[in-house]
Amino acid sequence: MMKLWMVTSLELAELFVSAMVHFLYAFYIFSTAVAGDISKNVNDYLFKSNVDVNDYDQSQSNVEGLPPIVLVHGIFGFGKGRLGGLSYFAGAEKKDERVLVPDLGSLTSIYDRARELFYYLKGGRVDFGEEHSEACGHSRFGRDYRKGQYPEWDEDHPIHFVGHSAGAQVIRVLQQMLADKAFEGFDETNENWVLSVTSLSGAFNGTTRTYLDGMRTEDGIGMKPISLLQLCRIGVIMYDWLDISWLKTYYSFGFDHFNMSWKKTGLRGLVDCLVGNTGPFATGDWVLPDLTIQGSTSLNSNLQTFPNTYYFSYATKRTRRIMGMTIPSGVLGIHPMLFLRVFQMSQWRFPQDVSPPYKGYRDEEWQENDGAMNTISMTHPRLPVEHPSRFIRSDSECQTLQPGIWYYKIVEADHITFIVNRERAGVQFDLLYDSIFQRCRKHVFRKIPQTLPNQSPRAPRSPR
Repeated sequence: MMKLWMVTSLELAELFVSAMVHFLYAFYIFSTAVAGDISKNVNDYLFKSNVDVNDYDQSQSNVEGLPPIVLVHGIFGFGKGRLGGLSYFAGAEKKDERVLVPDLGSLTSIYDRARELFYYLKGGRVDFGEEHSEACGHSRFGRDYRKGQYPEWDEDHPIHFVGHSAGAQVIRVLQQMLADKAFEGFDETNENWVLSVTSLSGAFNGTTRTYLDGMRTEDGIGMKPISLLQLCRIGVIMYDWLDISWLKTYYSFGFDHFNMSWKKTGLRGLVDCLVGNTGPFATGDWVLPDLTIQGSTSLNSNLQTFPNTYYFSYATKRTRRIMGMTIPSGVLGIHPMLFLRVFQMSQWRFPQDVSPPYKGYRDEEWQENDGAMNTISMTHPRLPVEHPSRFIRSDSECQTLQPGIWYYKIVEADHITFIVNRERAGVQFDLLYDSIFQRCRKHVFRKIPQTLPNQSPRAPRSPR
């Protein structure tokens, strides 16, 4: 009895600490965004802009021939237009002339986010599909993107995609949907609409952190009754039910198609969501089930690596092996929000009374991590079938790439080193994003690159 009481007390203490750390970080992000907006508005009021419209038009005309690079955010992320002037990718989008940063549901499922990303680019009203919408209990149609950010998108005008965390898996699901012609009214889609995929700490094969945060190890679908995710669930439901317009304009979890607002459901709707009768947490149509090892394996069983697309992955880690043990690789280099999870994930053991998530699972292989994702999960798709891959040590090895293969590099960094706050990464931030954008512009193409002035034509480099 005493042992059970001590274990319960430790679990509650860990939950309290985790909840407070995450709440304080969220408050920091929100207050930073608000302060930045106030500063910008004051500056705009006091000093009128001297930007020449003609200069702007000229700069726009210079990028018309470039395929856009689309940056796709991860869980709890946000795109351009949310949180004021704050950038999820810490301003990396300014490193290239034609970059798009869509705002997708921060907690919606991988499937729903992939559908939304398509219409954001191509234009039109988001169609989640009749069968899926009915099964998951939400409206079939979502936001109307009207013309879209890149309406000419097709096989002759393909796109480069860069995804952080769950955003990388969103891109893979979208490419599969294009190959399967899964968008009603767009019968000409195929996998070649995607020119390249770059993953940054990508969630390809799930993460053991989902179980630490509250997902059940038995199935990877349900949640433990007392956990960080339960607190998150309650907070999200209240946020969407209250439906404070200016607040949701500033930041949204993306669940508008579930119609949880008090204006539509009343008090009864709130109770139904809280007790688990309705809503995304009741049907499992949210992102966390997709990030468990079981959920990722199920998702991957329908996803391919395509022969005409270039793939690259940066896997991150903040652990090291000492005398056969995996431990955090220091204190100063790990964000305070992630340090506890880095340690917990490095010591993770799948419960012995639960069947392992796949045949051949070994705890040791999943202990290296970055505080949110396991390093083994970020390199390339492995489950249920391993996809072609090649480990590289330097970006210089990728000046000549072969499509259909996942080139991956392991970087010493935690899960949020390269987002939100660029100062944390220092010079490494510029090296990484410069490498990504240069590779997209100089080393990845299907046609002979355009000849620049005073430069003789040359054929593209042959793949190895």
